[in-house]
Amino acid sequence: MDLNSASNIVLQVLTQATSQDTAVLKPAEEQLKQWETQPGFYSVLLNIVTNHNLDVNVRWLAVLYFKNGIDRYWRRVAPHALSEDEKSTLRAGLIANFNEPINQIATQISVLIAKVARLDCPRQWPELIPTLVESVKIQDDLRQHRALLTFYHVTKTLASKRLAADRKLFYDLASGIYSFTCSLWNHHTDTFLQQIYTRDETAMTNSLERTLLSLKVLRKLTVHGFVEPHRNIEVMVRKEQSLLFTNVILFWLKYFLRLLDFLDQHPFSFTSLIQRSLEFAVSCVFTEAGEGVVFERFIVQCMNLIKMIVKNYAYKPSKNVEDSSPETLEAHKIKASFFTYPTLTEICRRLVTQYFLLTEEELIMWEEDPEGFIMFLMFCFSFQPCTEVLFIDIFHEYNQTLTPVLLEMVHKLQGPTNMDDTQTLLIKDAVYNAVGLAAYELFDSVDFDHWFKNQLLAELQVTHNRYKPIRRRVIWLIGQWISVKFKSDLRPMLYEAICNLLQDHDLVVFFLNCALPVDDFEFRTEQFLPYLESMFTLLFQLLQEVRECDTKMHVLHVLSCVIERVNMQIRPYVGCLVQYLPLLWKQSEEHNMLRCAILTTLIHLVQGLGADSKNLYPFLLPVIQLSTDVSQPPHVYLLEDGLELWLVTLENSPCLTPELLRIFQNMSALIELSSENLRTCFKIINGYIFLSPTEFLQVYAAELCNSFCEVLKDITTEGQVQVLKVVENVLKVNPLLGPEMFRPLLPSVFHGIINGERYPVVMSTYLGVIGRVLLQNKSFFSLFLNQMASEFGQEVSQLLGHMIEMWVDRMDNITQPERRKLSALALLSLLPSDNSIIQDKFCGIVNISVEGLHDVMTEDTETRTFKEMLWSHLSARLEKLKEPTSSQTGTPAAVQ
Repeated sequence: MDLNSASNIVLQVLTQATSQDTAVLKPAEEQLKQWETQPGFYSVLLNIVTNHNLDVNVRWLAVLYFKNGIDRYWRRVAPHALSEDEKSTLRAGLIANFNEPINQIATQISVLIAKVARLDCPRQWPELIPTLVESVKIQDDLRQHRALLTFYHVTKTLASKRLAADRKLFYDLASGIYSFTCSLWNHHTDTFLQQIYTRDETAMTNSLERTLLSLKVLRKLTVHGFVEPHRNIEVMVRKEQSLLFTNVILFWLKYFLRLLDFLDQHPFSFTSLIQRSLEFAVSCVFTEAGEGVVFERFIVQCMNLIKMIVKNYAYKPSKNVEDSSPETLEAHKIKASFFTYPTLTEICRRLVTQYFLLTEEELIMWEEDPEGFIMFLMFCFSFQPCTEVLFIDIFHEYNQTLTPVLLEMVHKLQGPTNMDDTQTLLIKDAVYNAVGLAAYELFDSVDFDHWFKNQLLAELQVTHNRYKPIRRRVIWLIGQWISVKFKSDLRPMLYEAICNLLQDHDLVVFFLNCALPVDDFEFRTEQFLPYLESMFTLLFQLLQEVRECDTKMHVLHVLSCVIERVNMQIRPYVGCLVQYLPLLWKQSEEHNMLRCAILTTLIHLVQGLGADSKNLYPFLLPVIQLSTDVSQPPHVYLLEDGLELWLVTLENSPCLTPELLRIFQNMSALIELSSENLRTCFKIINGYIFLSPTEFLQVYAAELCNSFCEVLKDITTEGQVQVLKVVENVLKVNPLLGPEMFRPLLPSVFHGIINGERYPVVMSTYLGVIGRVLLQNKSFFSLFLNQMASEFGQEVSQLLGHMIEMWVDRMDNITQPERRKLSALALLSLLPSDNSIIQDKFCGIVNISVEGLHDVMTEDTETRTFKEMLWSHLSARLEKLKEPTSSQTGTPAAVQ
């Protein structure tokens, strides 16, 4: 069949594949899938893609099939790989004409060519780069743009290859075309600037697109095309020209991204640009020259440039200067000569008094939409965090110079403030912000306890409406310092102030106060208890009042921290929260992250309520059921927290209810996932085993055994150990029925012992399982041994002897004293038998038993007698259990 006939047939099927009717669509997709491996199919697709008279949707689908085919069948070693002749024809066709009129299809063709180039350029496709270079010189706008677009995607793809041979090829390519790319960028830039004056928007847009594409190519060549760019004079010349080219501010973002990338990848190659980069960025952002000219996103990039230079480790000498490289010393010298006292002072003052100030728009938002303002504070992604991070980095680097400057600013603002002077209030807010951000650097310079008692505490008590930015900032400031330098004795005063502020009618101040200082190392429960009821009630009130999911999540987090800290002493106050959470869960059906926060709160709530958490089961168990059901879409978000909630519910359950037993139906699917949550799943299974072994195993033993048998086929050695520990727990709680329940799993354990499992931890676990069966259920062990003898084709006595030999030989694999004791007892239990094989092993069994005895015995220095170490440890734990619980003493129980 000729190409035209084949094209017509494929075209017809592609047209059907664009149909919205599944009865037409599905057969067409199946047919196309069958053709994927047929010789000539991709030549037909290329013929269709390049026919501009055909339907756009059909051509789009054709180029996608072509692109996917490259991933699957282009490599020579791939199954059904394309022939070399067909690939040669396709390569020639792809670069024959850059005249695709549809932008989306043109982009896909460019990506397609880049995929082929990754595999074939330059060895099998040496003509690609020369063809692209010639094509971007064409005067036709469309052809030039498409060729430049392809040039970019090819360069980007080749630059991403990381093998040494590929890097060498890209270095050679970069050295060959770098000069041309520079001239190309200059040409399009000049053209764009000239067209600005003509006000021809179409021409300007076209030129700007070409300028940006050529700049992208130049970036890839500069960053990835040279081992040491600063050794290449032309690269540096072009970089300096780029830096001085401030008139091209209309595409500043693309330029700065490339400049920052260059600094990150080649810090020493950037050394000669440090001075001019800093001069340019600081001039734009921290002097009058940039006022009214630069805009916010440009300021962000300038600040990023300054920050990367300031904190770049390549520019920091070692403590022993002689150990530093000459490049590092040179860069450090340039930085030191630029960041003089006047420069640093000006940067610090402007950051605080200009960029930290609340804007008029933010103050209006505070008044009109308080919760919207809270959201803005929580998720301010660009400008505010950028200014604060720059301040932190500069203050850390030059703290000796800037500390007196900041303390002077604080000193000027002490004392009462005129409520009509809005500017001074905003500056105080900004200065307090700076002191909070620099808390760790100011540790030795600020007596924060004195400042808190004599200034800040009084400011928290000012109720004037215009002072609310200061109240908000002061409570935030204390939160920053509380883990740095704040006496524990002052906490009751702080709690008292917070209780008063939590009654503030301003939602923003209220919200900032909900971040109570309870989640830190110095927290003392007894200091907090007098304020617990008031704070918990007010926090719950805030939880009901806010409407946004993110703010509710934040308040829930604080409530969780409070519950976790005070533990069982929260019981008298959680009734309202317990009643509200089901409603909040229902309202958050479309907000899985809020549901995660609810799950976390429930975890701490169950731990605080202990056995009383059983009263929550009508709400709690359906929540666990949904969160851990892998057939439900929300499980992707809720599973980890849902499993943790399930575990703590079991740990605090006084008995096994039918509803709690029923949700175990979710476990088999969870085990099949073999995810990072498998360890928690095993803990949950153990919880059921210890809570009600008979009832649980009667219902789920067979299903659990099947799941374990499947998961053991494809699991790590650590996972195998965890599975077998669960089985061992079953044998502990039910020694008579347990072995029969998990009989299908035991042969693999026995095989592991006989074959000499090479991992000591796994072998130790195998011996523990078989040892417990042997010691506690001899009748089952005898039947099981007969079964194994049949499988191995050996006599029972012969197999038993081999097992004992392996056991004695691998005794050193067992490191835990309790397991060594178990093995010794299991083997000793065989000695009363008159079996000659066992009698032959008498010496070995007695020897390891004596060794095991030494491992588990300890001498009592007072009575000069020996007693068993394991029993002493158990006795101590039993005595500990008799001690008063946390509900009686106010301190957490040692054992719960």
